[in-house]
Formats: sequence, C-alpha cells, structure tokens
Amino acid sequence: MEFQQIIEQAWEHRELLKDTKTQDAINAVIEQLDKGIIRVAEPTATGWKVNDWVKKAVILYFPIRKMETIEVGPMEFHDKMALKKNYAALGVRVVPHAIARYGAFLAKGTILMPSYVNIGAYVDEGTLVDTWATVGSCAQIGKHVHLSGGVGIGGVLEPVQAAPVIIEDNCFIGSRCIVVEGVHIEREAVLGAGVTLTMSTKIIDVTGPEPKEYKGRVPSRSVVIPGSYTKQFAAGSFQVPCALIIGERKASTDLKTSLNNALREYDVAV
Repeated sequence: MEFQQIIEQAWEHRELLKDTKTQDAINAVIEQLDKGIIRVAEPTATGWKVNDWVKKAVILYFPIRKMETIEVGPMEFHDKMALKKNYAALGVRVVPHAIARYGAFLAKGTILMPSYVNIGAYVDEGTLVDTWATVGSCAQIGKHVHLSGGVGIGGVLEPVQAAPVIIEDNCFIGSRCIVVEGVHIEREAVLGAGVTLTMSTKIIDVTGPEPKEYKGRVPSRSVVIPGSYTKQFAAGSFQVPCALIIGERKASTDLKTSLNNALREYDVAV
C-alpha cells in the first residue's frame, strides 16, 4: 500500500520523480513484477482485475532510467532497460536470440525460442513462446500456452485503465496470429493461423442456427479461424475481416494432442 501511494502521488506530480524515495518505490515495484510477486492484471473470483497503479509504475520507470550500453558477447545494445538474467536459476529455457526485459516475469518451465518479451508481461509455467513471437508490455499469458511462430501479442501501457491482452491457460495461438488492444482469450481456446483480433473485430460463433457475435473476448474452448463479412460503404459493398468460431475443442481428446489437432478436426490448417 505504501508503494501504491507513492506511485499515485508521483503520477500526479512528476517532479517527485527526482526524489530518492519515489525512485526506490518504482524500482521495488519493477523488481516485484520481475519476480511475479505482483502483476499488472490478475484473476479474481469475479474476473480479471487490472492494477492501474502497477502499470503507472512501469510508465514512470522509463523517465528515471538512463541510457546505457549493454554488451552481449559481440553484440551491443543501447537502451534504458536492463535485460532479464539468471535463467538457469529460474528454470527457464532461452534459445538465442530470445530477449526478455527485466520487469517481465517468466515462470519455471517457460521456453523462449528466438522471441521477445517486454516489461510488465507475465508468462506462466510451461508456456512456449515460439520463433519470432512477441509478448507485449503487460500482456498476461497463462500456463501451458503455445504462442506459435510469428504471433504478435500486443502490449498496453496507456491509457492506464485499459486491460492488457489476456491469454488464459492451455490456449493454442496459431502462426502469425495478432491479438491486441486488451482482447481476452479464455482458457483452452484455439486460434487458427492468421487470426487477427482487436477490440473492434467481430468474433462470430457460426456453430448454431443463428450467428452469435462477440467483441474483445473469445469464449473458453472455442476453435477460431479467420473470416470475413460484407459491409456497406459509400463506395459499395466490401469484405471486412472478422473471426469465426467454428467449433469447440473436444473434451475427449487429450489436451496436448488437441492443441495440434483441434483445427484439423474441422479441416482447417493450424
């Protein structure tokens, strides 16, 4: 609570960023983010709660940092943010050229192929961040999630009240999917290759006699593919991208198997 009060005061009065007490509080919050002690957003009994003040601490961390040169073998970087360290002690596998910033939490059993995880992100145990996938600032990734090659999970810092992207446990996010603007993917959902989801993207369940529309949320266990619908503009009728829920993961199928086969069961490529 003391940290929160200090952060809130500094948010309203930026001259406080010069004070040692304020800087110490910000640094302590980022350290706790790095260790997974606190989170930008967390699940509760009534849904997900966004901790605005933690996000404010991340934003305020930037102006109190100074640019420095970081040398990694023959490679050189010039940035304000330190890189995450001590992967062996954390039980995290990191393949060159994967990079995670200090202030991002990686749980034991996480695997980073050549990829990027930004500050404030939370990646839970057993998750695979595949080649050239990115996990944006403050994004929340659950347990045993597979982020396939080239997946873009968007980050969000401002506005501070905005929810981050949330990918719940056991989800499979297919190659080159884009999930941004605080979209919420509920547990065990499967996104086929190339699905793009923003808060304005129509997510249409076509499994019943009538289409059912969602925005900003993919229901649990849904199998989703890219789609389009016709929209009328001044210049005429044109196809606009959407996402189609074409089915549900089979309860009878082993989870690990269904991650790879869920889409094939509906004759759709992963």
